[in-house]
Amino acid sequence: MSNSRLKGAAGRHTRFATPVACVLAALVVVACGKSNEVDLERTASLIQPVARLELKMVKEEPGKRTGEQIYKNVCTSCHAAGVLGAPATGDAAAWAPRLAQGFEALVASVTNGKNAMPAKGGGTDLTDTEIQRAVAYLTNTAGGNFTEPPVE
Repeated sequence: MSNSRLKGAAGRHTRFATPVACVLAALVVVACGKSNEVDLERTASLIQPVARLELKMVKEEPGKRTGEQIYKNVCTSCHAAGVLGAPATGDAAAWAPRLAQGFEALVASVTNGKNAMPAKGGGTDLTDTEIQRAVAYLTNTAGGNFTEPPVE
């Protein structure tokens, strides 16, 4: 057989095989492109432990809170960093002139509000005794020597 005949036969096979290979490749791509259906219920159950958020409102009965609890829940937002001119917790120099006014004057300032501090420090459900506890706790961190009224 001559070389030209072999080349012609190979060319014919190539002309036939190339389109067939392209069609097969396209079928494979289309078949692979099918997406699996997503089970939304299963997906939700799998992410639930990570995505769950539970809020619990723990509210102490008025009159039963300690000075520290009141400080942490009401007073700390301003007094921890000394915001809006509030004397910072534990800053003896800032508290010295206030401590000199006496316990009753400090309690009156908290009860009625002073400067940027609203009445009762914003804790509208605070009892008079709880205000005394909070004042004693906060001022004692800066060198005060006041007795915190006991919790009943």
